[in-house]
Amino acid sequence: MKKKKIVFQSDWALAKTGFGRNCKALLEYLYRTGKYDIINYCCGIQDNHPELGRTPWKSIGCLPSDPAELAELNKDQTVARAAGYGAHRLDNVIFDEKPDVYIAAQDIWGVDFAIGRKWFKKINSVIWTTLDSLPIIPSATAAAKGSKNFWIWSNFATKEMHKMGQEHVETVHGTIDDSQFYKVSVSDRNKLRREFDIDKDTFVIGFVFRNQLRKSVPNLIKGYKDFKKENPTVKTKLLLHTHFGEGWDVHRLCDEHQVDKDEIITTHICRSCMKYEVKSFYGQDVKCKYCGDEKSQVTTQPGAGVSELQLNEVYNLMDVYVHPFTSGGQEIPIQEAKLVELITLVTNYSCGQEMCEPEAQSLALEWTEYREPGTQFIKASTSHSSIAKNLKKVYNMKPEKREEMGRKARQWVVNNFSIKVIGKFFEDFIDSQPEVDYDFKNEEEQRQPFYEAPEIAEDAEWLAHIYKNILRMDVETDDDGVKYWMEEMNKGMNRAKVLEYFRQVAMRENEVANKVTFEDILDNSDKGKRIVYVIPDSIGDVFMSTSLFESIKQTYPEMNLYVATNQANFDLLDGNPYVHKTILFNQNMNNLLWLEGQGEHNGYFEIAFLPYLGTQKMFDYQHNGIDKIAYDLRK
Repeated sequence: MKKKKIVFQSDWALAKTGFGRNCKALLEYLYRTGKYDIINYCCGIQDNHPELGRTPWKSIGCLPSDPAELAELNKDQTVARAAGYGAHRLDNVIFDEKPDVYIAAQDIWGVDFAIGRKWFKKINSVIWTTLDSLPIIPSATAAAKGSKNFWIWSNFATKEMHKMGQEHVETVHGTIDDSQFYKVSVSDRNKLRREFDIDKDTFVIGFVFRNQLRKSVPNLIKGYKDFKKENPTVKTKLLLHTHFGEGWDVHRLCDEHQVDKDEIITTHICRSCMKYEVKSFYGQDVKCKYCGDEKSQVTTQPGAGVSELQLNEVYNLMDVYVHPFTSGGQEIPIQEAKLVELITLVTNYSCGQEMCEPEAQSLALEWTEYREPGTQFIKASTSHSSIAKNLKKVYNMKPEKREEMGRKARQWVVNNFSIKVIGKFFEDFIDSQPEVDYDFKNEEEQRQPFYEAPEIAEDAEWLAHIYKNILRMDVETDDDGVKYWMEEMNKGMNRAKVLEYFRQVAMRENEVANKVTFEDILDNSDKGKRIVYVIPDSIGDVFMSTSLFESIKQTYPEMNLYVATNQANFDLLDGNPYVHKTILFNQNMNNLLWLEGQGEHNGYFEIAFLPYLGTQKMFDYQHNGIDKIAYDLRK
């Protein structure tokens, strides 16, 4: 029986992120069934990354390894961001792999670009996304309408979608390998504490998080201070398992609230021996006490994090877990803490509403509403006094009550988030999907490089319009990419230049999707006998250049002359007897060695003339005014 093939687009399975760990747990489950061919299409990783071969299933990076191609993508923030999530190479992967099932697990802006692709509704496709705030972002509403299978990681957003008439939307939680997280024995816990010089009677308050601004670190530190003030005799530590090199400046917040920085401890990982240490923070790149490497120890981060086994030990150092945040899609550390049978304090908003249901055994943190500028999203500011009040409640709680709540919390997570439950859901779904009757021929251009944009008075609206109609990207007028181009236009760039850039990107995207290389647009019969004359603009320079073509052909009669220019100038060269072929200019042509070759790159032309570099791009023609010029394109 033929195995079904799955393309799973998300973070790489070995990435130290929530999406990465979800991916690892789920793909390991599906792989062990032996029923599927699995491809992990990995966000944010180049296609030549040496670590991709570590997984037992096929892992493909979503970013090109070619520096020139990457540089082109990075010229536009919106294009670069979409490429990082997988938009740039997605069609290529789908048409290469020919999957039966496509599953995209990421934030909504990291998956919604797939919905308009021609294959999306022809195969069994799933959008499995996180939504963290109300009101529901319009792009998510549109994506739900365009997706037969639209799944959300937490039910607060699902409920809202149902109110909006999107009854087909389901809640499917991100999964956790519950065998990796558990409460250790008292003796093992005491041993761990001795390892890191933490007294067994110290009340350790923990928070595991990516150091992002939506994680309410100032509120937690202020709540910690309030708790200390009300309970001055209690020995405490605040364990922040995060990266101190991004986001909130923890020590500055401690100074502001007069909290002893030595009471703030964090997890350090050695990049040499991969052992971890929990201690106060005194800087990055410090000496590892285990292997002695002088500058190898850093605070944990996605690129240098602890294993699940090590993270489980970090949780077991804690007496209570606090998770204050403005909003979140699921917040996997909350479930991990519950699996370790810790009492969890959770902001009762967004996905926290589900964490605060009675069966979840959390202590709900109060919050006040504020609105995010621009989006108008409702966000939560967690009450520091509520944090202090609930910390005191846990500290004074009888041990048997803590144990009872911890056991129930663990069972709730096992019932709703464990790999056994979520993995079986995916297995049943995949097995139930019909055979795919689609030939996977990539025949249509996804982008429209020659779309003629109408006159739109407002620059921001015009930019959003060409994003949509040339690059097939739905963006709002406050999108980062729109803002970038607005700044460029304010500096003097005209619409024609912006439009030409968008056309270039669209052409390149179509080449990638259709596997068209630059070599493909040249004639096979004249290899080794080509000259290129590069003159992207302006129409006057192109017109004057035509007077040189007869001389070029007389000088090199055995060569075919190609002229590279922008699309608007093609008509001017049409029918010229000396021009073998007119081709579209691209930014790689700024590099003479890309055209003529260097090292292992053989190049495409024997001779490349680039007069525009001196006439349009950079000043290189002064010569003290005494050179004898046969022809001057500046006149």
